[in-house]
Amino acid sequence: MRTPVIAGNWKLYKTAGQALELVGGLIPLVAQTKEVEIVVAPVFTVLGKVAGALAGSNIRLSAQDCFWEEEGAFTGEISSTMLVDAGCSHVIIGHSERRQYFGETDETVNKKTKAAVKAGLTVLFCIGETLQEREGEKTFDVLKRQVTQGLTELSREQLKKVIIAYEPVWAIGTGKTATDSQAQEAHQFIRGVVAGLYDKATADEMRILYGGSVKPENIGGLMAQADIDGALVGGASLKADSFAAIVNFGK
Repeated sequence: MRTPVIAGNWKLYKTAGQALELVGGLIPLVAQTKEVEIVVAPVFTVLGKVAGALAGSNIRLSAQDCFWEEEGAFTGEISSTMLVDAGCSHVIIGHSERRQYFGETDETVNKKTKAAVKAGLTVLFCIGETLQEREGEKTFDVLKRQVTQGLTELSREQLKKVIIAYEPVWAIGTGKTATDSQAQEAHQFIRGVVAGLYDKATADEMRILYGGSVKPENIGGLMAQADIDGALVGGASLKADSFAAIVNFGK
């Protein structure tokens, strides 16, 4: 059995005070949830304070990105080891917004993933097609390329520290959500790609999350699909009650 993961990507929201207020409200709402791995991903500047607030809770801390070098003359960057030092157990890598606005490529995603895994972080490894690619019937080609190139040179053992997050770009922040069957089809395909690169046992262990306008209203249908193991949540993770409702989808 794959343990479900519900991760909240806060994106560019929440000052320190707002972040502490959010986790303060969230902790009691999910305190009794044992069967789901819960993760929140604030901005870099509040990681230390949020780590302190989460101490002793069942919520894990993620960063939203990292650099592939441990240290050096790389102004503005944050390394994986620094994230561990700040209290992180997870990091998001390759989010479509990083690819779209900041020139992230499959090569840089691969370098960052290898560095993060080496530092002991669990990687939320993001992939997904644009609307143009889906309409051009290139979805599977895009997903295969992103998985194959993004996971290059990662061993089976290292892959245990990777969680794939499938986010159709056309569904992020648009209010559009892939249908349950569309999401399942993509997840099943991704699992097949992993099986081809590694083996069936490795693919069966891989947790694959869905992201793209996930809300309390649609999480149940998504989680009922055989190959969907959780969600990477955007806007709905910015309020304690809505995120908790997603975390507690089975109750």
